[in-house]
Amino acid sequence: MKLEEYLKVIEKFCADYLVKNNMKQYVLGLSGGVDSSLVTAILRNAVGKDKLTCIMIPIDSHPSDLEDALDLVKQLDLNYIIIDGSESFHKTVEQFTSQGIELDRGTLSNLKVRIRMTVLYAYAQKVGGLVVGTDNMDERYTGYFTKYGDGAADILPIVYLTKGEVVQACKMYGVSKRLAERTPTAGLFEGQTDEGEMGVKYADLDRYLLGGEIDETSRARIEHLHRISEHKRAPIPTPEEFKRD
Repeated sequence: MKLEEYLKVIEKFCADYLVKNNMKQYVLGLSGGVDSSLVTAILRNAVGKDKLTCIMIPIDSHPSDLEDALDLVKQLDLNYIIIDGSESFHKTVEQFTSQGIELDRGTLSNLKVRIRMTVLYAYAQKVGGLVVGTDNMDERYTGYFTKYGDGAADILPIVYLTKGEVVQACKMYGVSKRLAERTPTAGLFEGQTDEGEMGVKYADLDRYLLGGEIDETSRARIEHLHRISEHKRAPIPTPEEFKRD
């Protein structure tokens, strides 16, 4: 199946899933990055603008992130709201600091992502919506997502697309080249990039996932990331069932 054909499969899946669950709309956290841009474009085609709300949730974010997200919603003529999570983030951090607990950078980054998740679910509950995840195949395999943060979603439309395919698909939907080819980053701290945090390039990760050959160092890194992130993909562990007398 060609990519353009599979995108139609995703569109139908998204349209059918909303009806199947008797929900009114999809709610999507739009970051200005390529993954959320693609999912936005897919949903615009699948269910139309009136059944999709994009939410931008800056938390000490670079202004360009919000500008890029706004460019996309204007291009696609979408409904959107902006909820600044910076105050919630800082108030929470202050509560820890006041008790002598200093959070490290990784914990602070995940806190930001989980605050965004709570905003999305609060709005979704208000409007009778489903929260849409934007994880791609690379992120899901390596566990490059925050557990109960961006990993928390009701539907994952692009989970079987590699990063390269996401970029290609974005261009098919008419998303600007600038957005499609933007350096992948969650914008969680100054200078942060996906590849820098993962320790592997997306091109090598794509090649690995599609059965191609890559250097041994990259292969070992990918397999390590997959192994240590298994808990993110597995169901929540439970003991054996209680067999009552």
